[in-house]
Amino acid sequence: MHREELLLDITKTLTNHGFETSNIYDRSCFDLVARRELILLLMKVLVNVDGFSMEQAREIKMVANTLLASPLVVGAKSKNEYLEEDVVYERHGIPVIGMETFRNLIIDNLYPEVFAGRGGYYVQIDGQIIKELREKQDLSLKELADLVHVSRETIYKYETGRVRAHPETAMILERILNMKITVSVNLFQVPVTTQDAKIKESKHRELEELGFGVIKTNRTPFDALARPNQSKSKDAQPIIANLDKQRNQKLLAKMAMNLRDISSITDTEAAFILANRQNLKSIEGVPVVHNWEMEELKSSQDFMKLLKERRDS
Repeated sequence: MHREELLLDITKTLTNHGFETSNIYDRSCFDLVARRELILLLMKVLVNVDGFSMEQAREIKMVANTLLASPLVVGAKSKNEYLEEDVVYERHGIPVIGMETFRNLIIDNLYPEVFAGRGGYYVQIDGQIIKELREKQDLSLKELADLVHVSRETIYKYETGRVRAHPETAMILERILNMKITVSVNLFQVPVTTQDAKIKESKHRELEELGFGVIKTNRTPFDALARPNQSKSKDAQPIIANLDKQRNQKLLAKMAMNLRDISSITDTEAAFILANRQNLKSIEGVPVVHNWEMEELKSSQDFMKLLKERRDS
C-alpha cells in the first residue's frame, strides 16, 4: 500500500464519521488535522512507521500540548512486519497504530488494550480493582501471587500501578477475580511535554513584550505558535503565525490558505507578522500585523483585538 492510499483511506474514514479534516501537509511533523467535537487529532501517516523521527516527535508533542490536541501515528508496517490489529505501538513517546486499529477506533469506538513493547505484549490493569477484589475474597498478596504463578512483589506492583502485565497473566487474574481488570488505551490524550520534548523558544521580542509565550516551529505549515501568558484571560486563544522571511506574494498567498485551513479546525487565531512590507491589512483573509504597529500596542489583549478587527473587515 502506498502512503497516498493510506492518507485517502484515513481522510475518508474520518469525514464519514463526523470529523472535519484539514488539507494534507507534506514535509510537516503532522500530515493532517482532524476534529470531532472535543477531539482534536494531529496525525502522521507513514507506510513504515520506523520513518517517524525523534525530531518530528518532539515538535508534534509541543504543538499538540499547545493546541490541546492528540498526536497519533498511523501506518502499515514496522520494518518488514505489518502492524497487528488492536495493538498500540510507540515511537519516541507517540502512540502508533495500524489501519485496522484506526478503523476500529473511529468507526466502532473500540479502544485497543494491548501495548507492544520490549519483551512482548502488555496490558494496563486497574490496580485498585485488583486490590479491592483480593481483599474482598480475603486473599493475601502471596496467596493471589501463588494462584497467578507470579511473585508477591509483582502483585504489589500491579496494585500500585507500577508495571503492566502480560495479557496471559491478566486473563488468569480476571478468571480468579471474576472481573475485567484491563484498561483500554486512551489514544486521545494530550501529551505532557517534558524536557526532551521542548522546542527551542523563538526570540520574537515584539510578541514576548506584549505578554505572549512564543514557540518557533520548523516542521509545520506555520512558523510559530504563540499563546498569551495570562492563561485565565478570555483572549488566551493560541495563535498560529507566519513571520517575515522575505517571501514573495505568491508564496504568502499559499501560506495564508494553509493558515486559514488549520485555524478553522484547531480553533486558533491566524496571523502574518511582517516587517518592511506594503501597508497590507490581510492576505487571503488572514490578518497582517506589522512590526511597527506592535510597538504601539501595550498588551496581548490589544494584539488580539487588532487581529479580530482585521479579520472581521
